[in-house]
Amino acid sequence: MEISNKGFGAYDIRGIYPSEVNEELAYRVGRAYVDLIGARKVCVGHDIRLSGPSISEALVRGLNEAGCDVIDIGQCGTEMIYFATAHLKLDGGIMVTASHNPKEYNGMKLVREGARPISSDTGLKEIEKKVMANDFNPPAAKKGGIEQQDVTDEYVKHLLTYIDAEKLKPLTVIANSGNGAAGPIVNELEKHLPIKVIKMFNECDGTFPNGVPNPMLVENRDVTTRTVIEHHADMAAAWDGDFDRCFIYDEKGGFIEGYYMVGFLAQSFLKKAPGSTVIYDPRMTWNTLEIVKALGGKAVMCKSGHAFIKDKMRSENAIYGGEMSAHHYFRNFSYCDSGMLVWLTTMELLSEAKRPLSELMAERMEKFPCSGEINSTVDDAKAVIARIEKEYAPSGEVNKVDGLSVEYKDWRFNLRMSNTEPVIRLNVETRGDKALLSEKTEELLKKIRG
Repeated sequence: MEISNKGFGAYDIRGIYPSEVNEELAYRVGRAYVDLIGARKVCVGHDIRLSGPSISEALVRGLNEAGCDVIDIGQCGTEMIYFATAHLKLDGGIMVTASHNPKEYNGMKLVREGARPISSDTGLKEIEKKVMANDFNPPAAKKGGIEQQDVTDEYVKHLLTYIDAEKLKPLTVIANSGNGAAGPIVNELEKHLPIKVIKMFNECDGTFPNGVPNPMLVENRDVTTRTVIEHHADMAAAWDGDFDRCFIYDEKGGFIEGYYMVGFLAQSFLKKAPGSTVIYDPRMTWNTLEIVKALGGKAVMCKSGHAFIKDKMRSENAIYGGEMSAHHYFRNFSYCDSGMLVWLTTMELLSEAKRPLSELMAERMEKFPCSGEINSTVDDAKAVIARIEKEYAPSGEVNKVDGLSVEYKDWRFNLRMSNTEPVIRLNVETRGDKALLSEKTEELLKKIRG
């Protein structure tokens, strides 16, 4: 099999199977992984993609030949690898997944002890070099072994510690698994929750018969919206393929932007642990800042990206962290992201509230309307950002934690380059002024694309 480094990114390995990601690559990643961190025992799992089992098998062979024992947890979601790594006190874990990518993709997400991520600046580049050079330490004198272990019961038990299930109202909740890996966990959690769950695309199917499991795509949202309305549900949750991201809909079928969910979820943790720290990303901030301040918490800004957020969570001992991209991180979950905890926490907050979800969110959206993230393809992203900075920075307050953020009294924006595409991403928000939001968004887009 030919080997390519096209799949190596900033945070994981992800590419088309078998041209960019294949069994030979997986085998070499296993060998290189052990060389890099000296792991003696790790866990491995895969999502529902058709190539998952064979890639996982090749990965395990590489790990074993390097002398590393493997606990194979089988088909799972990415967060279950995080859980198993920490819960079983292993040296690391590798998840075979391409998350929300189309069905022809696959890849790997790697963590070390304590479920700490291995990204391009913490070892992934070194693994890439070894893989491409086919240069590893000699095979171990004693090969590692493999043990099959199902961690589902322990994982579900842990998830349920975050809420008081007995206090949940008898909500009607739509659960859209998108034929990804979430279905079996929805089934298990349902047994412990006093709610009515109406399941959509709950069967695991790597052919993705109902489309790519990516709720961020606008064309994927209508079916969930219609199901909410049809069943008069109180809310809906939709997960991506490996269910580390969860997207929430209100009782009218309205899709809730990830930005507003950060402040919403922060409430739960600050009420339970007053004075705690919350991590947020710089793209849109005002709603989160106001909520955290009102509840007596401490808000700390961090560059977006799971590796950065997880490091900052640890250094600040933050109880919760959230990104507008719908990645949400939890201290008691090894500072890792979990899509299932978003679903559970939202149900608890909704049960406590005396108003429907749409009203709770409308209040925040009115107060801090936002553009949502808008992508623009450009020839020279750095030059565009430099031009915008030169024009807008002198009259505003500038922050460069992640891209360019410029803040004024009544509005602010963030402009940042993509790690993986020739695009720049714009986010704009205002203090309760939708007309100003429209005006400034249009103004900036003309300058960016002009």
